[in-house]
Amino acid sequence: MPVLEKIIVSDFRNIAFQELDFSPNVNCISGNNGEGKTNLLEAVWYLSMTKSAFASSDRFNFRYGTETFSISGTCRMENGLESRFAVQVTSKGEKKVLRDDKPYSRISEHIGELPVVMVSPSDTSLVSESGEERRKFVNSVLSQMDREYLSAVQQYNRLLLQRNRVLKSPSVDRELLAALDLGMGRHAAYIHEARKRFVSDISPIVSGYYRELSGGKEDVSVSYRSDLDGGPLEDLLARSFDRDSLLGFTSAGVHRDDFVFAMDGYPIRRCGSQGQQKSFLVSLKFAQYDIMKKSYGFAPTLLLDDVFDKLDMNRISNLLSMVTGNDFGQIFITDCNKVRMSALVDRLTDDRAYFECAAGSFTRQ
Repeated sequence: MPVLEKIIVSDFRNIAFQELDFSPNVNCISGNNGEGKTNLLEAVWYLSMTKSAFASSDRFNFRYGTETFSISGTCRMENGLESRFAVQVTSKGEKKVLRDDKPYSRISEHIGELPVVMVSPSDTSLVSESGEERRKFVNSVLSQMDREYLSAVQQYNRLLLQRNRVLKSPSVDRELLAALDLGMGRHAAYIHEARKRFVSDISPIVSGYYRELSGGKEDVSVSYRSDLDGGPLEDLLARSFDRDSLLGFTSAGVHRDDFVFAMDGYPIRRCGSQGQQKSFLVSLKFAQYDIMKKSYGFAPTLLLDDVFDKLDMNRISNLLSMVTGNDFGQIFITDCNKVRMSALVDRLTDDRAYFECAAGSFTRQ
């Protein structure tokens, strides 16, 4: 599995410059809220995914007053050799992604080289927000494992933008629309099937992790809703043409898909407590981890940001037992309570590293 041995971060968020060496096993980052613990995990994520886990735009990632930021890392790869990866971004929107000082011809070629899973407080949006957040999550998982899926999503979204522009024009070109519908239909079919398989695979794993984490008190599930359950996209678009022409946008397709998270048959956002929702989200991310590990044949990097928040000690103990009992790879953990984290982690492994964060600066303890 790829192991991040060293990272160099420059002008990213509140980190002016930092060079850190990591343990191949467990890395613990402590410090008060707002000091930059999450920003370090975000840098590790960015190096893998070439975009933020939280911000929709790169303009939020520049340290105040700067016009460029860069993140580079030295990784021990699965074959035992070292590779150096780097991402360089400017305020003008220019982004370069390099491996061993050679730029990729397309940034998307890098996705999946350094597989990563993050559990963070922002995951609550998967429960509380719209289907767009859940689609982003599923896309992030599948894109790391399936280059064809990533390409299908990119091409579908490109054609969708073109179709919506045609629908907004004073006179709709039906021949152009038919050609766009055909292309969208081909990509939508692949996306639909991939998402169906994913939900079929992940739902029982989520349920198993939740039982282990919560002590078997409730039953949870994941299901999938799509317009394409009613037939091919081309047929749906043909039937919705009059409505789409009036609306000026495409009202059917995989861009409207949603994923339903339930507890005992009811939407978890309505019936689940904060602790139950947090337990579900941790179970969802750990299930993602299992699926990715099976797909790659090795463990992804696991980022646990403030994961102990809103969990009682029994669930925290169960969570850590899950981590140590399932052949997890390199792990990064943040927590405000250094004493609590040390007490928990020291019992698990001797191969760990501790870092203290203050004002975007990190010191190895």
